[in-house]
Amino acid sequence: MCRSIKTLRQPYAENVTDADISAAALQYVRKVSGFRQPAAHNAVAFDRAVAAVERATAELLSTLEVRGR
Repeated sequence: MCRSIKTLRQPYAENVTDADISAAALQYVRKVSGFRQPAAHNAVAFDRAVAAVERATAELLSTLEVRGR
């Protein structure tokens, strides 16, 4: 879990894919929860959190205004 989450906004990343957003969301939830892979009784909560972070990240990236470009 030592891989850092990369910056996904322009100009740092030109072509951000859904896979990039999913990887960042998963890494974030792993870091916050302290679980690389949750136990079965926590899997639903873990997966729900990853999905929520994915949605929030996609919304954020789609609404950011990058000036000076």
